[in-house]
Amino acid sequence: MLPAQPDRLEHPPAALRAWRDTDARLIALVASDPLIPLITSVPTSGQPSDIASYLERQRSRSASGQGYSFAIADVHTDEAVGNIGLWTRDLDRGRASIGYWIAAPHRHHGYAAAALQALTRWAVTLGDLARLELFVEPWNEASWRIAEGCGFMREGLLRRWQKVGSERRDMWVYSLIPDRGDD
Repeated sequence: MLPAQPDRLEHPPAALRAWRDTDARLIALVASDPLIPLITSVPTSGQPSDIASYLERQRSRSASGQGYSFAIADVHTDEAVGNIGLWTRDLDRGRASIGYWIAAPHRHHGYAAAALQALTRWAVTLGDLARLELFVEPWNEASWRIAEGCGFMREGLLRRWQKVGSERRDMWVYSLIPDRGDD
């Protein structure tokens, strides 16, 4: 069983918090994004029932043992601007992975880097976590620069690693090894 999800993690300009029904506006906005619905479970329909299902899935991630899903919000206004998740499928093996996205109108304001720093700082406190991983498409320079700026190291190219839409894509794999002082 996973530890409880924290109510709020902050690293200005971002605050990580649980998803709320009022965040439906953000999901409706990104439903038409050319990439986000391809690599996440964001619905492409933008229909209220699909958005409500998405929000409920995000809220149930830790209870179901899948990991933690946070809305990335502006630390001052609390408006949701994106998503970040810690996926714990391999936590019993000492590994977890992180994924994030920011809606197009909110990019280039430091939210992704701040959210990654906040989540990483909390994640390394989870038990026997020996390795955090990120997977980024090689063309996504903004994302891999954020990872590198937050202390993640590029380890290599995983060829045809992930299906994106209808095709398999290469991914850079990044890792952060928590300093335990006793390794």
